[in-house]
Amino acid sequence: MGLYLRHPSSFAHDTGPHPENAERLRAVEAALDAEGWLGLELVEAPLATRDQLLRVHTPEHVDRIEELCRAGGGMIDMDTIAVEASYDAALHAAGGAVGAVDAMLSDGERVAFCGLRPPGHHAESSRAMGFCLFNNVAVAAAHALEDHGAGRVFVLDWDVHHGNGTDEIFSESNRVLYASIHQSPLYPGTGDADDVGTGAGEGFTINLPVPPGSGPDDFLSIVQHVVVPVAREHRPGLIAISAGYDAHRADPLAQCMLDAAAYADMTATMRDLASELDVPLLVCLEGGYDLDALAESVTATIAALGDSRPPREAPGAPAERYLDRVRRDWPSIA
Repeated sequence: MGLYLRHPSSFAHDTGPHPENAERLRAVEAALDAEGWLGLELVEAPLATRDQLLRVHTPEHVDRIEELCRAGGGMIDMDTIAVEASYDAALHAAGGAVGAVDAMLSDGERVAFCGLRPPGHHAESSRAMGFCLFNNVAVAAAHALEDHGAGRVFVLDWDVHHGNGTDEIFSESNRVLYASIHQSPLYPGTGDADDVGTGAGEGFTINLPVPPGSGPDDFLSIVQHVVVPVAREHRPGLIAISAGYDAHRADPLAQCMLDAAAYADMTATMRDLASELDVPLLVCLEGGYDLDALAESVTATIAALGDSRPPREAPGAPAERYLDRVRRDWPSIA
């Protein structure tokens, strides 16, 4: 059905009692193993190369992370920790996304899920933050553009926290369309609707903040009635999802109200778009901090990638408040 990228170093990134810890992946892998991995082929994630990282990060940032880990690690900020093994884990987390792109754009695989940590979407070009060291999905997108001639990439970020790193890295690019659905107000405090990119990238960043308490109809309506039409117009050669599961109603770090079925419906919507455009679909794990909710939601995502059942059709009303602004940059959107 597709690939599942994993690596033992994800478990060696030992953050202790931190919310982003190795138990997250243990819960996910136990749930998938109980389901026979839903037909996925298990693949060991390769290391990202320095050149691959430098497409989206500064040399100084890469050096800082490497040197900190070689010295035994420490706190990067109040939320972000590294240990000696974290540099290797971060290289494999980014490298897994790169390896998935290679398998899809060179070898014809259509779907890949990267079950790796640390996550990535908060990592900016020159700053680690928000539990993230390197920006995995950004490294993968740049690799698709530069090594595979993908032309354009679309990244959908449905983590409940705004992916400020991906936003910043691609803010001036018209080759990467970035759309983020995130709770606001919430950490990291970025992602206002009027942040649409800069320069040549103006209009290619679409921030879709939702209030606390937003539920399945809100998220799915935005995906189906805002995100899909714009992504279809963008005509990407690769679709990537920054798949955080912390908008789940059980998650302790936010106040949205999704459930596993909502993630299945959003995934099925993106699966159908990828099929329509005849492009591969990459899914990179981001947040999600209630273990049961995370495991159930990842399982629902992967099941939806592998079946053909249509998603639930969401009402259009929740998306209406975003459409006027999006149409200013994408006037062909109905």
